[in-house]
Amino acid sequence: MKALFAGADAVLRGGGAAFPLAAPAADTLPVARLVGLIVCFGLVYGGVMGSFGTLADGRLLPILFSAVKVPLLLLLTFGLSVPSFFVLNTLLGVRDDFADVLRMLTSAQACLTIVLASLAPFTLLWYASGVGYPSAILFNAAMFGLASVGAQALLRRLYHPLVARSAAHRRLLRLWFVVYGFVGIQMGWMLRPFVGDPGGPTRFFREDTWGNAYLIVGRLIWNALSGGSGG
Repeated sequence: MKALFAGADAVLRGGGAAFPLAAPAADTLPVARLVGLIVCFGLVYGGVMGSFGTLADGRLLPILFSAVKVPLLLLLTFGLSVPSFFVLNTLLGVRDDFADVLRMLTSAQACLTIVLASLAPFTLLWYASGVGYPSAILFNAAMFGLASVGAQALLRRLYHPLVARSAAHRRLLRLWFVVYGFVGIQMGWMLRPFVGDPGGPTRFFREDTWGNAYLIVGRLIWNALSGGSGG
């Protein structure tokens, strides 16, 4: 447990990734340990996220499912985004920096789960206040948004030495946010529900798992603008 929190502290302080233009920090963490942090802290927030409406009726499977799916969401999104980002780094002539880039990106993922775990008490408080199912979903979306802001702030800080070395890294960092966000939205749609509906059956996936998130969101926006019912 002490090692877990020491690793989290190293990530938050910026020691979770090597700085390419300076001597690496003494507390630089290897990628494998960063992945371990993503899993551990992701399990914590996922379990809390899935506890909505389950403790009262004794259902534990939604908690277990959500605990597994939060780190799975982040790792799958990351794994699907990295190959294309590697190609982009190669095309822009900064492939030699990619080992440092990979550590930095993984550190940002670990930071996201650490921030999420720190927000878990607020999620529990929100659940305990008697909110409805839609409010629970929106609150968790807000928590993920807040954690993403923290992770992006850390990643921008870690990228400063790379940007100083080559301006291409500034453009690549922006592209990473776009690629990761694009993949993450679709993966989140496929892996839902993260917050189980107390009035519905317990499922790991919904029946329409393979739908396209962008088409559905676009349809909802169109219906809202045109005054349709969204059926």
